[in-house]
Amino acid sequence: MKVVLQRVKQASVEVAGQVAGKISRGILLFIGIERGDGKEDVEFLARKSVEMRIFPDREGKMNLSLTDINGEVLAVSQFTLAASTKKGRRPSFDSAEEPGRAEERFKEFVAWIRAKGFKVETGVFQAIMDVHLVNEGPVTFILESRKSSFQEVAG
Repeated sequence: MKVVLQRVKQASVEVAGQVAGKISRGILLFIGIERGDGKEDVEFLARKSVEMRIFPDREGKMNLSLTDINGEVLAVSQFTLAASTKKGRRPSFDSAEEPGRAEERFKEFVAWIRAKGFKVETGVFQAIMDVHLVNEGPVTFILESRKSSFQEVAG
């Protein structure tokens, strides 16, 4: 499982010209579900996403988490994060989870964060979406579940 996390001043996602989700200050999460991702991957990355200390304190150091700033979350499913670009010029999506299971994991991810008391907005699963954001910093991180990180180190 992979997540691209961006610290934002604001973000929104539109589907067919209609706003599907909109947040003020917080994090925008692009979430890629890979074959075999389970609940442990979901919980690990959901927890890491909201607990990372990526917001500036009074001295401007990244010491505050989403909780500390009372931030919001915009979660957008993005299967292209599971792509392999190692060979040729056309990405391979062989490691992407099939849509039904991916949607289930995405919903679990969102539910986990909501259960912690955060406002979470989302895009529309499998829709063509326009994502608008004001990246604060810019600050962007790529997070991977323990399984994905282990495979990269071991493989």
